[in-house]
Amino acid sequence: MRREAASEYLRGALWAMPSLAVGIALIAGSSLSFVEVEPGSWRDRFLFQGTADDARSLLIAIASTMATVIALVLGLTVVALQLASTQFSPRLLRNFLRDRVNQFVLSIFVATFTYSSAGLYTVGVKAGERTDEYPRLAVTVALVLLFVSLLMLVFFVHHLTHSIQIDEVMRRVERTTLQVIDRDLPTVGVTTEPGPVAPDWAVDIPAYRSGYVQTIHPEALADAATAAGVTASVTRMVGEHVIAGSALVQVWQDRPGPPPALDRLASAAHDSIRIGFERTAEQDVALGVRQLADIAVKALSAAINDPYTSIQAIEHVSVVLAALARRELGSQFLRDQAGALRVVVPGRDLEYYLDLACGQVRRYGKAEPRVVRAQLRTLHSTGQFCTDDTGRRLVIDQVKLLMTDAGGAIVQPADFAAVRDHADRVLRELSGLSV
Repeated sequence: MRREAASEYLRGALWAMPSLAVGIALIAGSSLSFVEVEPGSWRDRFLFQGTADDARSLLIAIASTMATVIALVLGLTVVALQLASTQFSPRLLRNFLRDRVNQFVLSIFVATFTYSSAGLYTVGVKAGERTDEYPRLAVTVALVLLFVSLLMLVFFVHHLTHSIQIDEVMRRVERTTLQVIDRDLPTVGVTTEPGPVAPDWAVDIPAYRSGYVQTIHPEALADAATAAGVTASVTRMVGEHVIAGSALVQVWQDRPGPPPALDRLASAAHDSIRIGFERTAEQDVALGVRQLADIAVKALSAAINDPYTSIQAIEHVSVVLAALARRELGSQFLRDQAGALRVVVPGRDLEYYLDLACGQVRRYGKAEPRVVRAQLRTLHSTGQFCTDDTGRRLVIDQVKLLMTDAGGAIVQPADFAAVRDHADRVLRELSGLSV
């Protein structure tokens, strides 16, 4: 759990890769300083041909240039983060910080600056006195790094321009959410049945800190519950907030009385449930849906007034909902070899995701016919991918809610007639009902 938390933190840390690049630059510069090239050899023709003073002036110029470039890159990055936060959603900032291209480009710049600055201690100076001898290969590498950095600066501007485009932002959120659906949603013991109600003698295992539940790996908790012969029910879903000292897990045995090995169960709960100060996309499908819904809602606000962006966000949501409709959703029940229920992990069902994806967008966009029809297309495709009548019925309920709100908000009868005809076709295909 600690390794997973550290890995997740480092992937979003803008300083981690540049710090590693500083170490590599220092080691490379120190190593290349000891490499001698024979004068007159074929390799000698490709090395820096100036004097020691020329080499020192070159390193000073490179270091000064790279300091300016680093300041420019950091400024552009901050502008991109501010734009993403104000224009799209503050929940998208983490996606930009985790961008490997931004981290790699910044690492190249920092490495070039470090390499050139460190070379000033050896080039043209030896034992505190001026000298005409200097590591020509090392100086040549500094010059190569300068040209590489200039190319990377152009590439960074290109990448940054594309990364803040709304199409790329939503595509990245969609792709990340689909990966979470495929890799991290549980597949064993998933059921839509309600979890057992904890008896009066159940004991609460308190949360060890305040924050959001980031990941749940119930295997350790299941082993401890099986060994103790008890049932453990997690009280929070991934992505929900918990307060330190409140109930995180409820534990009970079949007969009245405190459960045995409570300390071991508390330790297993701590190892199985990670709590952090922010939501992450590791197991949180709802976070991806929330991000896309935020973009759609903000685009419909009076300050932005961009219905087409809202329609685009709804279309990306349709891909996520279609993937969810094909899966078994709900809580996870883990049982021992004898079939006794040992661990209950609450999970979200299709009804929750439908409301999350459509609820706020419906309420803010109910007066715009094109936005309403985009939601109808999304619900239509989701219903087609549902594997049972229960899921299809949930989709039909969302269509009815959408038409009820739209009917009271769309002013022009002609506009509403087109929306009503579209809804009729959706309902006929899904269930034969009409508005």
